[in-house]
Amino acid sequence: MSAADGPPADGSSPVVPQETPPGVPDGTPPSTPAAPSTPAPPSTQAPPLFAAPSSYRRAAPTAAAPAAPGGPGAAPQQATAGASPGAPFAPPAVTHSSAAPYGSAPHAVPGPPAVRRRRRRTLSLAWVAPLVAVALVAGFTGGLLGSRVMPDDGRRADAGLPVVPVPGAQVGGRAPESIAGIAAGVLPSVVSIEVSHAEGEGSGSGFVLRQDGYVLTNNHVVAGAQDGSLVVQFADGTELPGSVVGATAEYDLAVVKVETTGLTPLALGDSDAVVVGDPVVAIGAPLGLVGTVTTGIVSALNRPVVAGDEGGTAFINAIQTDAAINPGNSGGPLVNARGEVVGINSAIAQLPGRLTSVGSIGLGFAIPSNQARRTAEQLIETGAATYPVIGVLLDPEYSGEGVRVFEEDPPDSRAVTLDGPADLAGIRRGDVILAIDGRPVTASEELIVAIRAHEPGDTVVLRVRTGDDERDVRVRLDAAPSG
Repeated sequence: MSAADGPPADGSSPVVPQETPPGVPDGTPPSTPAAPSTPAPPSTQAPPLFAAPSSYRRAAPTAAAPAAPGGPGAAPQQATAGASPGAPFAPPAVTHSSAAPYGSAPHAVPGPPAVRRRRRRTLSLAWVAPLVAVALVAGFTGGLLGSRVMPDDGRRADAGLPVVPVPGAQVGGRAPESIAGIAAGVLPSVVSIEVSHAEGEGSGSGFVLRQDGYVLTNNHVVAGAQDGSLVVQFADGTELPGSVVGATAEYDLAVVKVETTGLTPLALGDSDAVVVGDPVVAIGAPLGLVGTVTTGIVSALNRPVVAGDEGGTAFINAIQTDAAINPGNSGGPLVNARGEVVGINSAIAQLPGRLTSVGSIGLGFAIPSNQARRTAEQLIETGAATYPVIGVLLDPEYSGEGVRVFEEDPPDSRAVTLDGPADLAGIRRGDVILAIDGRPVTASEELIVAIRAHEPGDTVVLRVRTGDDERDVRVRLDAAPSG
């Protein structure tokens, strides 16, 4: 994993800092954590601190077991975090059938009365020329507007995400601003996502971004969909096939598209306005139980959460909540008292000493909605996302104050990217970064998370120490492509 950013300038694989706490992507089976650059003896390795509650996984049937009706057989799969093949609950099967519309048999209809034939009139040349000119101008204008709204590649030039929250509903005599009212307003826009592929199947959550079929979820929820199938189940039980518009492992976000219209989208609120103690509601499909609602408060802000593996590690400047989040909640919304999405549920903490999650222990983590908005807009408009970098590689073996840039260039890499943001700001090999924007950093992932909470082009202030000299340097963040 590259230091505070992305791959080195020469394109070689970055070095993974040892101190980065490993995490388990939400919808993948537990596996042996990837070894750091300098492996430690197995007995001394720390267990994962975070596990993505991702998709609730079910093992694929064995070769001897009959395949489910209408579904292809799949190879056996290992049980995942928080779930086992003998899980006490399974999502109910939902089937749909179609029938011809009701109606009576056709009957004879009297023909129209005879009309007197009139002489056909023709337009003179004086009328034809202006009409042709108007038609040409209208066609040109329509083509211009169409190209602005929908480019040649079929992607939207403007993501057009809603900003007005769905109002709460009065249900059972409850006020719209009550938990019941908030849930009633949000539930119709929350979906369950089922992914099946050769290694098995799993489910996660998501929510409607646009009325024309765009859905936001976690990247780890849709992992494997390109080699299998993806089905989106709506609150009314409707199931539609979906396709991944774009995804980014760096932010653990993905946009899915289904071919339908008339959906009710949720508005992304301002996560910067969230404060500790705010009430929040989490909605999703934990363990495949669609439409589950839990509630709690915002427990903390700016928690550096690292989840994933070397193939796709997400660095999240997370909102922490005590609302119960379990396997299958991943990708679902965390909403405030106004029904606005302030976070996307993505990870849960687990007890020390355990390699797999046992479910919620009151420590759940969500991707802030402001980050989700920026990334979702990029994925809808271009199919890919970028993330900010400063262009350095951090030494995983350094244990002093702050984080240190490699003193020597690693093999096939550069400690400081030539002409990168850090290089232009005067940061050199062996320099120690003590703080970012006045906030001290004590581990490499803290610096990476703080940087990725910004946008490319933003300027940050780093406190840097060279030998005994300390100084503040302004660094303008560069962009690195996702994936």
